[in-house]
Amino acid sequence: MTAADIPQVMDIERESFPSMWPQTAYSRELKNRLARYSVLAEEGEEEGGESRPATSLVRRAIRRLLRAKEESPPTRRLIIGLVGVWLMVDQAHVVTIAVREAFRRQGAGGLLLLAAMEIAFAENMESVTLEYRRDNEPARALYERFGFLNVGVRPRYYTDTNEDAVIMTTPPLRSKSYREKYERLKGQYLGRWRDRYQLPDSF
Repeated sequence: MTAADIPQVMDIERESFPSMWPQTAYSRELKNRLARYSVLAEEGEEEGGESRPATSLVRRAIRRLLRAKEESPPTRRLIIGLVGVWLMVDQAHVVTIAVREAFRRQGAGGLLLLAAMEIAFAENMESVTLEYRRDNEPARALYERFGFLNVGVRPRYYTDTNEDAVIMTTPPLRSKSYREKYERLKGQYLGRWRDRYQLPDSF
């Protein structure tokens, strides 16, 4: 994620959550050395400089899996989804994950979670943690698919709705059994969505 992506990130947040971070929070987070923010994005623009609308599955989407340190992206690109991770001692904590409404149930959420997992592995974290709103069944199903386990509840954690937060964590990332499970799942996601999202062979 770059600063130029923040306005679209705010649009996705508005579609996804009852309450939002202020734009200034993302500006600060991009300077936080313990934070990593990635986006799934369509590159390019249509004739006349107008970015393509998110009305169908984008076939030329790319993902930024690790914090960008190379050249800035094009001025206009369609942000499909985002994921944010905090590196907290030996744990990677997923602080946000969201997908533009028009692209849900099309693999984007799983690819963003893969990005978060790859960050955790690259940074030698012991595990990955997160929380979700108790009634968010699609989120629960996705996290369980990645091997996350329910480890607790924070009652009325979300002050905007007073919903409980369910806390989940992975088994130790360095365990052979989890790494094998993860690599199989990663292969399945890349195999299924590679052509539609123009993904590389590996990451």
